[in-house]
Amino acid sequence: MAIIDVIVPQLSESISEATLLEWKKKVGEAVTQDETLIEVETDKVVLEVPAPASGVIVEIVEGDGSTVTAEQLLAKIDTEATVGVAAAPAAAEAAPAVAAPAAAESKTVSGVASPAASKILSEKGISAADVAGSGRDGRVTKADAVAASAPAKSVAAPAAPLSVSLDGRPEQRVPMTRLRARVAERLLQSQSENAILTTFNEVNMKAVIDLRNKYKEKFEKEHGIKLGFMSFFVKAAVAALKKYPILNASVDGKDIVYHGYFDIGIAVGSPRGLVVPILRNADQMSIADIEKKIAEFGAKARDGKLTLDELTGGTFSISNGGTFGSMLSTPIINPPQSAILGIHATKDRAVVENGQVVIRPINFFAMSYDHRIIDGREAVLGLVAMKEALEDPQRLLLDL
Repeated sequence: MAIIDVIVPQLSESISEATLLEWKKKVGEAVTQDETLIEVETDKVVLEVPAPASGVIVEIVEGDGSTVTAEQLLAKIDTEATVGVAAAPAAAEAAPAVAAPAAAESKTVSGVASPAASKILSEKGISAADVAGSGRDGRVTKADAVAASAPAKSVAAPAAPLSVSLDGRPEQRVPMTRLRARVAERLLQSQSENAILTTFNEVNMKAVIDLRNKYKEKFEKEHGIKLGFMSFFVKAAVAALKKYPILNASVDGKDIVYHGYFDIGIAVGSPRGLVVPILRNADQMSIADIEKKIAEFGAKARDGKLTLDELTGGTFSISNGGTFGSMLSTPIINPPQSAILGIHATKDRAVVENGQVVIRPINFFAMSYDHRIIDGREAVLGLVAMKEALEDPQRLLLDL
């Protein structure tokens, strides 16, 4: 018998514990090296725990939903065992052994899914065993998972809202995910520890829209990415932070920490909750660099692939509720940062220019700031600087 331990991956210094989601294998089942055994949810990301070697699971030490710490023992794999061999007594106590199917010695691995497929099936509430795999040896591929539909009697996954009849008064109680609980904790912390005030302004987006319409096709052909608006927002924010460094600062006890770099957090919605990946050294990034990185963050957020490093740090954040149709909001500061910019939906509105009422595409900007260190003057002027940069985007090229 050659026993290999399955342990919790190394976590970030800022993360003390994590939660096990759902084991994809049972005691007595065969596993292949690097096959995902279980996912570990932290307050920032979901990490996959792969099998360190091929063999048979002989013991599961920590069950679904358990709270664990870095490098804690989760399970044991016997690399010399074969399916059908009884598990060790300790394994039997941890979880009941599963009888091997009649075709255990065949090459078919029905019920085994790739990591990407496992995540999709998990979100749909479908077991890999219920999906006919088209991959090698019957493995369930991502395409299989996307095409799969839940059985008629399946129960909605905990993260999904329950579909209920309007004729009754049903209720569903599900625990918060660790990510959702941590987001709630940080938002309450921000409101209780910061003196939050919000300043507003309206931004005429016509110049940016005209510039984008003129170059978007050439831009996409040249850089292989669509030209959006977020890159302009990031560039305008960085320009303002350079002029008013206090907006890019943070509080540490009784000290103010001024940052000589610009790491911009971009709030992104994901199936598991709000995440804020970081654009490192955003001042050194081109428009194309920013667009590519934001697209990468969006894809990783959907697939749960954002790393701890990508979610750690940040000196200023941008939240774009306009993608969901928001007209106006007061964003909450992301600690330990001291300011956050809220962007909303751009709509045609009647405005006055040179004494005449004209129609312009207007976006309402809101910047929340920590009044303990940021005075109203710097906050208002900072937001005005962003407004001016977007209403005359050539200023960004000339560093004006």
